[in-house]
Amino acid sequence: MARKAKIVRKTKETEITVVLHIDGKGQYDIQTPVPFLNHMLELFSRHGLFELSIKASGDTEVDFHHTVEDIGICLGKAFEKGLGDKKGIRRYGHASIPMDETLAQVSIDLSGRPHLTFSAQLAGGKVGEFDLELAEEFFRALVNHLKATLHINLIYGENQHHILEAIFKATARALEQACSLDPRNTGVPSTKGTL
Repeated sequence: MARKAKIVRKTKETEITVVLHIDGKGQYDIQTPVPFLNHMLELFSRHGLFELSIKASGDTEVDFHHTVEDIGICLGKAFEKGLGDKKGIRRYGHASIPMDETLAQVSIDLSGRPHLTFSAQLAGGKVGEFDLELAEEFFRALVNHLKATLHINLIYGENQHHILEAIFKATARALEQACSLDPRNTGVPSTKGTL
């Protein structure tokens, strides 16, 4: 069974198309008006081995908020749809990723219960034109629509670019692990029988 999904979202603020193949090889085509987010999503795709195409436009003359949040919404919906009934998945994933002076740790549970703990004190300001506070908004939108519990912990770090890069890479690795199939498990990984 191919675990793929296409999500299209059009509002008065944004127009987003996400095409995802969960069991990919890390190829990507990311085209959004937010250059730093493009970079983060490219490495997310590469390190999670997801095939990912994102085409986005939005009211970036206001700011990047709507576009970043709506990309998170669509990506979360794509994973939720692509995972289907979740039979055979490992469900949990964890990764610790260094990026020079930075160490980020991420744990995820594809539980069906949205929750985000974002324990990364960012210094404020921007990386390029990207407002640092938008990282948390992206991940909140992702988990709310993926229906996952995600804990992001910055263990330490100084450079804001390195911090976000480590967080995106760790999230990709943890999510790839959680989405992966366990050949020993033919059912849904829950004593309730559903996620």
